[in-house]
Amino acid sequence: MARSVTLHDVARAAGVSLATASRVLNGSERKVAATYRDRVLAAARDLQYTPNLSAQAVARGRSNSIGLVVADIVDPYFAAIAAGAMSAADEADEAGLVVTISVTDRDPARELSTVHALRGHRPRALLLAGSRPTDPAADAALEAELRHFADTGGRVVLIAESTIDFPSVRLANHAGALDLGRALHGLGYRRAAVLTGPAGLITPSERARGFIDGFGPARIYREDFSRDGGHRAARRLLDDLDGTAERGPSDVDLVFAASDVMAVGAMTALREAGRAPGRDLGVAGFDDVATIRDITPALTTVRVPLEAMGSAAVTLALGEHERPDPVHIAGEVVLRESTPARRA
Repeated sequence: MARSVTLHDVARAAGVSLATASRVLNGSERKVAATYRDRVLAAARDLQYTPNLSAQAVARGRSNSIGLVVADIVDPYFAAIAAGAMSAADEADEAGLVVTISVTDRDPARELSTVHALRGHRPRALLLAGSRPTDPAADAALEAELRHFADTGGRVVLIAESTIDFPSVRLANHAGALDLGRALHGLGYRRAAVLTGPAGLITPSERARGFIDGFGPARIYREDFSRDGGHRAARRLLDDLDGTAERGPSDVDLVFAASDVMAVGAMTALREAGRAPGRDLGVAGFDDVATIRDITPALTTVRVPLEAMGSAAVTLALGEHERPDPVHIAGEVVLRESTPARRA
């Protein structure tokens, strides 16, 4: 088996000291003459040397990575944010930043342990995206963990609303849903049901409240903030209105789901009950994720620049200001075939 190439091998091939080779390849801030630097880089390339990332982290005080913590990587909402973060990282540093992704499943204990583990890898920044149940004790523990990271030179950026005070990229959930509610009321809808996530999740709760503020009173159904949660909530709606999911509702003309993914689950439940989304009931979502653009009927929603949110978080994390102002992201109402105008 071939022996791994070491830093000693690179130094010997370049004709420089081990310390000089280390300064070039492990990211030390000490200056190295251009001629020596070029020789070290050429030797490393010829020998196919792979740097020791742990040694680099020690030399720099930080690794060349950014930790992105999301609730659910399968959800296209978080996948789009991750794509934006990785794209921004590729463009941000000539040495090449690496974005690592960790998933919490909206479990506060898992989020806390994930942040603690990532701290040990000395990333340049931690980006936290997505709703989780709000809990004072869990929030305090997470904030303390993030403060330790920030106090040792790390940067923290939160994506979406949070009760924790750190630089953030904030999506106007309430405002976007309010605009959607007003627009759908203007199309003639008068009796709505809102399908949203658990009460402790900030994002779906803000969207539900915004929609009702713009539309008017509505039935509220809370389930998991997921496709299956949207399906279960729609089944409960149909059962409540008619006593059986085999018949359609008589006193609801619109279903607003707090995410496109929930809306897809709701549309499936309606079809299973013999009801046609867009014809028998209007259906609307929130996010305009790419994966829903091919469903039929086309879904009315609030378009959110998700990749731009991920990119903005990386830019915020790498900026020079210790306490930058929040970046505010607005949504845009997009009316499609799932909510045709109602006859007077």
